[in-house]
Amino acid sequence: MLLIRDFAKRYDGTLVLAIDRLELSPGIYWIKGENGSGKSTLFKCIAGLVPFEGSIEFEKTNVVTQPVPYRSMINFAEAEPLYPDFLTAKDLIRFIGNIRGSNDEEMQIVTRHFGVDHFYEKACGTYSSGMLKKLSLTLAFLGKPRLIILDEPLITLDEQTRLKLVELIRQFHSAGVTFLISSHQLIEHNLELSGVFEVKQKALHRV
Repeated sequence: MLLIRDFAKRYDGTLVLAIDRLELSPGIYWIKGENGSGKSTLFKCIAGLVPFEGSIEFEKTNVVTQPVPYRSMINFAEAEPLYPDFLTAKDLIRFIGNIRGSNDEEMQIVTRHFGVDHFYEKACGTYSSGMLKKLSLTLAFLGKPRLIILDEPLITLDEQTRLKLVELIRQFHSAGVTFLISSHQLIEHNLELSGVFEVKQKALHRV
């Protein structure tokens, strides 16, 4: 379960987003909101990447007081991923995969699933936005995460890769993995959602 209490995020003293209390049981959740509403900020806070006020716990593990075990359970794919130009997909997949405890076979399966094997040894500086997105999604499914956060995972993806992404989400969810997904495109027709929320007026509302 994901538990958020007395959450507030401010930039230069200005409140961006506040959540009094939110409990999410295992499932697939769609987070909606306009550009700049705070979806990505919320995701980064839940992923343990930026500081905030309040408390966030996942499976009774607190991101502030137990940061290492907390982050070991969570994978995050950004909306617009950027990687050093000189690194290759091979470099990143092996590095993240080893950190996450993936063996070679598991890394190869996910790499092939998203078609990253076609540009595996090319430098990231040569990638299109679609290739960067595929690499980001590959990294998000490495290891044995308990929560996967996908920020705008459908943008720049071709239809075949979108279907493969939905297939993998279903597969991981059936194994008990929770998903938080933001998307401007409709996803409820492809996935059985546990809940839909909208970030609006500096708060998170159930839809």
